[in-house]
Amino acid sequence: FCMLNLFLSICLSNAKYTLGVRDSIMIAHSFNGEEFGPAQEMHGATYTCDVEFKCDELTNKLNWVIDIGRASDALKKVLKKYDLKNLNKIFPDENTTTEFMCRVIHDDMMKECSEFNGKVKVTLHESHKAWASYEVGNQ
Repeated sequence: FCMLNLFLSICLSNAKYTLGVRDSIMIAHSFNGEEFGPAQEMHGATYTCDVEFKCDELTNKLNWVIDIGRASDALKKVLKKYDLKNLNKIFPDENTTTEFMCRVIHDDMMKECSEFNGKVKVTLHESHKAWASYEVGNQ
């Protein structure tokens, strides 16, 4: 079973087709732990969120990875939960780092697009200098 998962992971990491959608959110949060320095204080961030849907074969007869309108609507719906919100109130026991939020948004997108049977990658750009990603698939 582990070897099959490894094989599928390797195969999908080089998926032949990718469809991406993008949106953005503005959030507020603070972090717990002296390692975070000044970010322990409340601060804001504007994230550009990229979601990539990856697969080896196009959907039969439609010739798409996923309906781009459906993907865009799903991303808008998912991000609405976090846009203009204080993430400390939504996740009171977590440090809502960029990496953490990538996983949260990824999991939300997988629920919203449960019919998609491929790999999904979520990237949050904090700026042109810094970003984080999380990538997992259904297979």
